[in-house]
Amino acid sequence: MKVKLVSGISLALSLVLFTGCSNDEPSQKESTSHHTEDHAKETQKDKDQSKTNEDHKSADQNKPSDDSKNNGGKVSQDPEPKDGQEQKKNDPSEPTQDHKKPKPPAKNDESVSVVAHPESIPVLVNKRSKLPEDYKPADLVYPDVPFIFSEKIEKRMMRKEAATALENMFAAAKKDGINLTGVSAYRSHATQTALFNNYVKRDGYEKARSYSALPGTSEHETGLAIDVAGDGGKCPAQDCFGGTSEAKWLAKNAPDFGFIIRYPEGKENVTGYKYEPWHIRYVGTSVSKKIVAKHETLEEYFNAVPVTNGE
Repeated sequence: MKVKLVSGISLALSLVLFTGCSNDEPSQKESTSHHTEDHAKETQKDKDQSKTNEDHKSADQNKPSDDSKNNGGKVSQDPEPKDGQEQKKNDPSEPTQDHKKPKPPAKNDESVSVVAHPESIPVLVNKRSKLPEDYKPADLVYPDVPFIFSEKIEKRMMRKEAATALENMFAAAKKDGINLTGVSAYRSHATQTALFNNYVKRDGYEKARSYSALPGTSEHETGLAIDVAGDGGKCPAQDCFGGTSEAKWLAKNAPDFGFIIRYPEGKENVTGYKYEPWHIRYVGTSVSKKIVAKHETLEEYFNAVPVTNGE
């Protein structure tokens, strides 16, 4: 009887323990399953969101901009250069438009006229009378006189008649113990343009206009003018030349050879330039002697005065 009772109690306890363990296991599995599923959903959500963002980004990239709406919906690009043309780029080393062409005439220099006969020997060229831009003397030669340089270059040339007169004058000066030297004669329009622009960069426009000519208004472009220096190139185109024996000889004797001191002292408001004892101009002996006899300038000879320096 006791054995049966104990056996019954043992059986009952076994059933209770077995039933409790079965309820816990499924619960743990269910909980793990939910966490795994939630994580999987979140991962998928992130993937979906990422894909959506990529789709939007791709759409934005392929969407035509406002600037390309008139190009058939294509994304706007820099235009390709046409055949035979290079795409223009800003070159800091290239000169600006201001520096390619000189500034327009200032103040009272507006009425600048083009001379009708630039080939004329006594032609008047100054701040109010200019040469045609394409003018180049047809009879330029190299005068056989010493210069401060040895090269046969542009600024060594003069028109044939003026060159012959220069040779005769240098030879006469040498007989008197005066040795003259050439500094600068002919200048092309392009050379005068570059020279004037360099002066403007250095000293400013108004200052440059007081001692240098705008392109077309320089006597050097006529092939009839030359700057000279003393023996061995002494005081080349400098104020100190005025006190030399060479300058004094020129002032006295140059008219006998058809030359004049083009910008004499005390005539600045007539010629428009300061006194330049080194700058001589060939006008022919008949004109030079008349000018000197009356203590005139070329402007006064042609009754084309006054010319101011633009200041």
